[in-house]
Amino acid sequence: MSPRIVPARTDAVRRRATPVQITVDGEPVAGTAGQTVAGVLLAAGRRAWRTAPSGAPRGVFCGIGVCFDCLVTVNGERDVRACRRRVRDGDVVTTQSREAGDER
Repeated sequence: MSPRIVPARTDAVRRRATPVQITVDGEPVAGTAGQTVAGVLLAAGRRAWRTAPSGAPRGVFCGIGVCFDCLVTVNGERDVRACRRRVRDGDVVTTQSREAGDER
């Protein structure tokens, strides 16, 4: 999954980028309408946003919603696949952890 956005001058489809802003763990993050949560996070330089029970960092693995490595909480709904959920302006995203004893 690539976090890159096609520059408007070279976009044969002539899409118009509509900016959106989400909050990730309390910090504002800018994105573009149509991007997935994972796409926004990757474009912002975040490669991992969850930890496995072992403590290993997890982010996008398959990018198609099969592996569950990219789970986040969006607007209070847990276990949302970041690679499948398109952002909406104002979304509140919270990273999750699967470390032993963590109830988050």
